[in-house]
Amino acid sequence: MKKLFDEMSIECSRITTKKYSTSFSLGILFLNKRFRSPIYSIYGFVRLADEIVDSFHGFDKKSLLTNFKSEAFAAIENKISLNPILNSFQRVVHQFKIPDGLINSFLLSMEMDLEKKNYENDEYQKYIFGSAEAVGLMCLCVFSENNKALYDDLKPFARKLGAAFQKVNFLRDVQGDNLELGRTYFPNVDLKNFSLSDKKKIEKEIEADFNEALKGILQLPPGSRNGVYLAYYYYINLFKRIKKESPQAILKKRIRVPGYEKFLLMFKSNLKFQLNLL
Repeated sequence: MKKLFDEMSIECSRITTKKYSTSFSLGILFLNKRFRSPIYSIYGFVRLADEIVDSFHGFDKKSLLTNFKSEAFAAIENKISLNPILNSFQRVVHQFKIPDGLINSFLLSMEMDLEKKNYENDEYQKYIFGSAEAVGLMCLCVFSENNKALYDDLKPFARKLGAAFQKVNFLRDVQGDNLELGRTYFPNVDLKNFSLSDKKKIEKEIEADFNEALKGILQLPPGSRNGVYLAYYYYINLFKRIKKESPQAILKKRIRVPGYEKFLLMFKSNLKFQLNLL
């Protein structure tokens, strides 16, 4: 039965999300049930592409990504794929009318990761849109449930939230990105001479993104607001940890939020939501 295959496909996306991201898995649990499977499906799709460019060393990444892109759009066109992750993703694309442009922008950013090592400002903005803002807009397609007016109203805020998350990731992962993958995402920053002023300039940009993003989170429908706020709350606290560290420290270690603290943040975030204190 096709229904059984579709259920298995969603389960594969859920397992992928839980395996790769504790924080997003927790956030998804605080979404209304009708949103969970679609967001798992989007995350699974994004994660597979990201793994190709970041983890599959020793393999022909370019061919793998090219094939993945072809298979993704074939799944969308045919409304089925034997790849469970792509099968669950295509169903979400059709159900919530996710534009091809968002998918293409995301995959273009993944292609940039294959060869780009240093980013100028225009390339940086293009990369952030595809790798993060476009993903946030895919999720907004789900949360707005084909309500175009709501989607259009919240679109700028969703982009800011995606950008904030990605920039925090850049700071958190600066050691691995630079030393292991040879990438420097921040324009006009020499990581060999990463200064406090460089770090503070980036942090100011992130704070502005977060401040704008919160305005949009507060306008989300109740069924999605709590889960998105939890992800926001987690990243704000991760960002606070990063701000306390010196530039030299974040070049030497990956800043993390301990597992026990993630659950504490989850409790605090949910309490704020229940008491209408967001």
